[in-house]
Amino acid sequence: MNSGWWAEEAYTKSHRVVLTEGLRSMSETTILIVDDEAAIRDLVGITLDLAGYKSISVENTHDAHVVVVNKKPDLILLDWMLPGGSGIEFARRLRRDEYTADIPIIMLTAKSSEDNKVQGLNEGVDDYVTKPFSPRELVARIKTVLRRIDGKQKNKALQVFDLMLDPSSHRVTIEDKPIEIGPTEFRLLKFFMLNQERVFSRDHIQDSVWGANVYLEERTIDVHIRRLRKALSSIQDSAIEYDKLIQTVRGAGYRFSVKPT
Repeated sequence: MNSGWWAEEAYTKSHRVVLTEGLRSMSETTILIVDDEAAIRDLVGITLDLAGYKSISVENTHDAHVVVVNKKPDLILLDWMLPGGSGIEFARRLRRDEYTADIPIIMLTAKSSEDNKVQGLNEGVDDYVTKPFSPRELVARIKTVLRRIDGKQKNKALQVFDLMLDPSSHRVTIEDKPIEIGPTEFRLLKFFMLNQERVFSRDHIQDSVWGANVYLEERTIDVHIRRLRKALSSIQDSAIEYDKLIQTVRGAGYRFSVKPT
C-alpha cells in the first residue's frame, strides 16, 4: 500500500516526543532499515536520528545482505514483503549463518495476522511491529530488544580461534593456556571481540571502554593497545598471531579482524 500520507502524519504528530526522549549517547549504534517504501524509510530514518541512532536504509534483501556483510549493523528493521526475496526468508538466512545469527531483528510489516506474527517469531525474529506504527513505540521496542541482547552477551564467553575470553571468571586463555592481562586490557579485548570487523576511532574506544566522562590523552589508548598486543603474543608457538588481530587503520583508529590487512 502507499503509506506516504500516513508516514507524514505520524512523523508530524510524534517527532517532538521522540526527540525529547532520545537525546543520549547512542550515536554509534547502527540500525539497518530494509523496506521498499521510500516514505517508510524516510520516516524511520528520521525517527532513529532523533532518538540518537545511526541508520542505513535499503530497499531490498540483496542490498541488505551487502550492508550486513560489510557493516554488521547492531539491529535490523525488516519488512516482510520485499522485491527480490521476502524479509522472512532473509531473516531465516541470517539466523543460519554463524556470523549474523546474533544480530537482533524486528519485523516492521503490514502483515498483521496472528499466523504471520507466529511465523516470524518462530523464525527467530526478536520482535514484531505492524504498520501503521507509532514512531515512539518503535523506539521503545528497539531499546527493549537492544537491552535484552546486551544482557545476554554481558557474561557470554567469547571465542576467536583458540582465543577465549570468559567474563564470568575474568580469564583470557589461548589454546587453554592463561595469559596475564590487566583489567583495562581485559575490557578493551572484550570490546573488540564483541565488535569484530568494525573500525573504531580513539574517541569511540575511550567512550566505550573508559566512559564518556573520563579524560584521557590520545596516546593513552595507544599504550593500552600495545599492552594488549603484547599480552596476546605471550603464548609461544601458537599457529595464530593473535596480536595481529588488532589492526591499526591509518587515519581512522583500530579494528579487531580475522581478515588480513
